[in-house]
Amino acid sequence: MASNLNAELSKQTAIFGLKVWEVIGIAVALFIVIILSVLSLCLTSRKKLRRARDRVPLSQIPTVSKEIKEVRVEQVAASEFVPRDGILLTIHDKSSDKESDKVLLHLGMGKAKNGEISSQSGSFNRFDKDGAGSQSGEEGSSGTVTVYKPSSSYPITAPSPLSGLPEFSHLGWGHWFTLRDLELATNRFSKENVLGEGGYGVVYRGYLINGTPVAVKKILNNVGQAEKEFRVEVEAIGHVRHKNLVRLLGYCIEGTHRMLVYEYVNNGNLEQWLHGAMRQHGYLTWEARTKVLLGTAKALAYLHEAIEPKVVHRDIKSSNILIDDDFNAKVSDFGLAKLLGAGKSHVTTRVMGTFGYVAPEYANTGLLNEKSDVYSFGVVLLEAITGRDPVDYGRPAHEVNLVDWLKMMVGSRRSEEVVDPNIEVRPSTRALKRALLTALRCVDPDSEKRPKMGQVVRMLESEEYPISREDRRHRRTQAGSMEIDSQKDYSDTERSDNPGSRSGSRSYQRS
Repeated sequence: MASNLNAELSKQTAIFGLKVWEVIGIAVALFIVIILSVLSLCLTSRKKLRRARDRVPLSQIPTVSKEIKEVRVEQVAASEFVPRDGILLTIHDKSSDKESDKVLLHLGMGKAKNGEISSQSGSFNRFDKDGAGSQSGEEGSSGTVTVYKPSSSYPITAPSPLSGLPEFSHLGWGHWFTLRDLELATNRFSKENVLGEGGYGVVYRGYLINGTPVAVKKILNNVGQAEKEFRVEVEAIGHVRHKNLVRLLGYCIEGTHRMLVYEYVNNGNLEQWLHGAMRQHGYLTWEARTKVLLGTAKALAYLHEAIEPKVVHRDIKSSNILIDDDFNAKVSDFGLAKLLGAGKSHVTTRVMGTFGYVAPEYANTGLLNEKSDVYSFGVVLLEAITGRDPVDYGRPAHEVNLVDWLKMMVGSRRSEEVVDPNIEVRPSTRALKRALLTALRCVDPDSEKRPKMGQVVRMLESEEYPISREDRRHRRTQAGSMEIDSQKDYSDTERSDNPGSRSGSRSYQRS
């Protein structure tokens, strides 16, 4: 066998008289060379792409495939603009199909002093209709952008807060800000601009280069917690739009920094109006409280019932309900949110939230679903009605827990005494009963008996809820008389159709 194989391999071929084994060796060698050449070309092209691309961590969210180029300044009047100087971009709101604005953008590749291509984003120089402009940029490697905003015969009624920012930085649902952008917006994260802070990080007030006020949430990098918080908030509200949800405008991913940029709501939050700093401006009226609570209920109904996967906020409390100038609610802070996909009735998770607002079944078992948010909303509703904290150790023992105290007061028929004494114009008895009954249904210890948030919205909006005793008696009487009339009609019809079947009609009436 071996001798036959050797003989076959030693035969000469028609290719330059080479033997078979020599031809095979040459073919294998050529194949290896081709493979190595292809690999070399691939590696070279990847290196070139990496040099041209911003250095962003591979774990960023969402995955960014667009190249962010440097933008350098070229101040030219609109009349002098020619196509070779730049490009015309249309800037529009992603949530609307309508075109909202047009700008002339002069872009170019610049180099830093060391010759490397810079990848920092630039800033703007905006010209008004008369051609005058104001410089708002930094010199150096970042460069600036000259933007000319032409007059339009179509008025812009509701411009996007991202108007004036380069279109090429839009990545689907928001805007990709660089660290330099947010340092400029917040005056290098100065203490004077701090709006609030907690275990998640610090929130700063800032102004974008187009003048839009924003709230910048800088997430603390605690052993990967920043990445987790960032991912949760992006997944929860990155794509959703609702008038009662704080809008997430964009984000920053640079090195270990994880930051989120929200619309700025400048009228405090519900906790501040009920217990804190905003009380110096006066106390919320019953109508204002109702408006804030109804807006919050609508936002939660949207998160629970209108989108897939549904979003469980997990930290509904008065301090997370922001209020705008028109006293519209804006639900914020989705750092603890959980997503429930189709077919999932609950999710098991570590108990998180704020003491006093957490649903009992979630606190005891760790089983979380949207009914946990319903309980928390019920506590907020009681807090707004009474003006009391959910847990207040400064009060007598039987009044420490707000839910237990209120159940006792309602059970003793003293519901009129629970209203916040700071409300000048007290609500009507019917309005108060509507709010209290809705709240008590929301904080039912049995989660199965709690209403859905869509039902809560209808209860708060309905003028007929709750039905008074007189109305209930009237409806029962009316329903009974209608039933008797219908039975008589049916009996008369039977007699006319079947004169001999009187026993049948009697048995029907008895039944």
